[in-house]
Amino acid sequence: MTSPVVCETRVAVRYAETDAMRIVHHASYIIWFELGRVEYMKQIGSDYAAIEHSGHFFAVTEVGARYLSPARFGDTVKIRTWLDEVRSRTLVLRYEVRLEESDRLLATGFTRHVCIDGAGQVTAIPEDVRALLAATLNSAA
Repeated sequence: MTSPVVCETRVAVRYAETDAMRIVHHASYIIWFELGRVEYMKQIGSDYAAIEHSGHFFAVTEVGARYLSPARFGDTVKIRTWLDEVRSRTLVLRYEVRLEESDRLLATGFTRHVCIDGAGQVTAIPEDVRALLAATLNSAA
């Protein structure tokens, strides 16, 4: 059986990511999703900087997050990132944030992206990038 490539990124929770109760603020998870996304692209053999240098950008069109359990200052979390869908102009990535120590699921989420050019016009994902992304959907984990 095959499954999508999953990238794991570890982050030590910084004090600045927490609220007055030293619990990670909900907005920090969205930043962690971005960190996971950039690392995912790097792991599969691409990178955001090279794609942007070619004049293509993945604009976020939708974000969703479900918070299940808090992370706190001093914890280490792992962000699990995988591609859920790729089309000619769009892609969807999924995320899990887990506590490193116990593997407890803290949050799940997704981001939806559309490929745009430097003028902000919707355009096709470059064929080489789309092929690389599509290949990760059915790779052995």
